[in-house]
Amino acid sequence: MYLSNIKFWNFRKFGAESEIDLAKPHLDLNLTKGVNVIIGENDSGKTAIIDAVKLVLKTHSYDYIRVDDKDFFKETSRFRIELTFEDLAAEEAKNFTEWLGWNGTGEKAKPFLKLNYDVKRQGKKILPVDVKAGIDEDGYLLTAEAKEYLKTTYLKPLRDAENELVAKRNSRLSQILLGDEAFKGKEDDNELLQIFSGLKDNLENYFNEVDEGGLPKVGKQIKDKIDGYITDFYGKDYETEFEASSNDIKSILEKLTLSLKGEANPGLGTLNRLFMAAELLHLNKSNWSGLRLGLVEELEAHLHPQAQMQVIEALQKLDKIQLILTTHSPNLASKLNLENLIICNNANAFPMGAAYTKLGEENYKFLEKFLDTTKANLFFAKGVILVEGWAEEILIPSIANAIGINLTEKGVSIVNIGHTGFDHYAKIYLRQTEPNMEIPVAVITDSDIREYEKQLKLDDNGKPVKNDKGKNQYDFVKIEVQQETQQEITKINGKSENNVQYFPAPNWTLEYSLFKSISLTIVFQNATKAIHTGTDWDTDFEKALAEKLINKGLKKTEIAYQMANIIDEDLGKEVPTIQISDNTSDTVNYLIKAIKYATGN
Repeated sequence: MYLSNIKFWNFRKFGAESEIDLAKPHLDLNLTKGVNVIIGENDSGKTAIIDAVKLVLKTHSYDYIRVDDKDFFKETSRFRIELTFEDLAAEEAKNFTEWLGWNGTGEKAKPFLKLNYDVKRQGKKILPVDVKAGIDEDGYLLTAEAKEYLKTTYLKPLRDAENELVAKRNSRLSQILLGDEAFKGKEDDNELLQIFSGLKDNLENYFNEVDEGGLPKVGKQIKDKIDGYITDFYGKDYETEFEASSNDIKSILEKLTLSLKGEANPGLGTLNRLFMAAELLHLNKSNWSGLRLGLVEELEAHLHPQAQMQVIEALQKLDKIQLILTTHSPNLASKLNLENLIICNNANAFPMGAAYTKLGEENYKFLEKFLDTTKANLFFAKGVILVEGWAEEILIPSIANAIGINLTEKGVSIVNIGHTGFDHYAKIYLRQTEPNMEIPVAVITDSDIREYEKQLKLDDNGKPVKNDKGKNQYDFVKIEVQQETQQEITKINGKSENNVQYFPAPNWTLEYSLFKSISLTIVFQNATKAIHTGTDWDTDFEKALAEKLINKGLKKTEIAYQMANIIDEDLGKEVPTIQISDNTSDTVNYLIKAIKYATGN
């Protein structure tokens, strides 16, 4: 069995200040059988989803969990959580017979279990309520035994892994081991009992031993000294007795500590992986016919990037356990199958599976191959700017600063995809059905209609002109492309859909548009001359630029870096001299529009 769906009404940030309509949940989230990783910016609702599951199911480690005023959406007086479980095997379904519903009919009918937790308050008083189950709106109370089969395993975000693994009363390690088939039901007949029974006798003998001459050994010397004081306090008929603590299996397991062999002083990263391994043992126990669900907040806690990747790869291979994880780590996000991702945004949660996005099969294959750590930043941003290459990635933050917008403060990620295949990334944000995602995605791209043509030079006899090395010579001739360019821009703009908007360059490429710009042409020309010192720019700069672009000889990244430095240094002046125009006729205005769109301005 697995948790297939979560619904909220007025829980935490998922709600509306109106009466609850059960036909219109404020969150309706489908989950997958294996790993489900919830990502998104801070305060997007990731923890609320984990906490809701804990509130309803409780945990194996008996964490203290109760309803709080903060669980209600704003000033509303009622919230409701519904959890639905599917794929119940026969041995699992028998634990919930009287609460089951059925999907389908006849031999194809499959059982499901729906729980609800409907909480109300009067003023500041939260009314007592219990979890119910059943197919109707109200449901019926679950028995204590049924609840035990639904408990979940929970790992806190700031978990004290060392404390969970050391020997102590009611240690988490002892709880895990007690639930394993090696010990459960064998409390009175286990090899450990025999081992510790012998140890108990040996310890007690240690404090009563005498040597061959009848003199007390070290242990008995200690006991005799204490006995001397006891005789003084009570009388000569009294003496002490050293006893080892009780030898029941629980007490024995509470004496155990789990560590990594060969690691004398393991760090937090090692301890966290040990703790997760122990909890997975608990979830994977073979003598269990209940839910196998693990909740892990901030999986990356205390793990370096390489360790994060190892852990998430291992977790994705588990087939009997369902996991719901939260993370802020692009490293983890980059190693996940998109089908396992859920993006929290604007009080909603969006699964990234093929049934929900407009990504096609080829898009998924591409992204699983090329979605690296840098590009995975897009999952955590408040706004996204997709660009073709390094030049745009380097230059856009400086242009944004020059118009008074700090992209970092706005939580906007610039994602350099390294080519023009924007569909692979843009469709991540497009949904097959409502609700739509509201993260603004700006796609900045070249229109790529050449404004110059490369023509073979011919002599008066119509034969190719050769240079000193015997190679053909070419001329670069300006051509009329206004109508063709406008058609291409219209075609590119036609790809815009919902929150994904395209911003094409009005002239050929970024660099050609910078040259044509009212605001930045001088900065661009100076930067270009500084990088390409061996080129004749003074005779006809535009023609020389066209030749570089067509022959792919322009050092775009270096020019962008030079321009960014010039703009940044100018901003540091008391009176900046570079003024980037907001005029729509300026050929860099498409960049301004994209920046403002992505930042919500």
